[in-house]
Amino acid sequence: MDTKYDFGPEAGERIVYVREVTVADLPEDIRAQAAGLETLYAVHDADGERLALVKDRKMAFILARQNDMAPVSVH
Repeated sequence: MDTKYDFGPEAGERIVYVREVTVADLPEDIRAQAAGLETLYAVHDADGERLALVKDRKMAFILARQNDMAPVSVH
């Protein structure tokens, strides 16, 4: 049986993208909360909307997985 079905986006894992962000490129209110860090990691959805900023890459991946999302790195 080779019938293919379109289960829609709800059937698969929700992919999110993790990328490094320079703190200096962020708005002032976020820079003030960065506590001297030079880089943070952003988690974005497929539409490019930033969902979260976290201290390190490992935390970004853990956060995504805890929220039933499949994280991938953006270079």
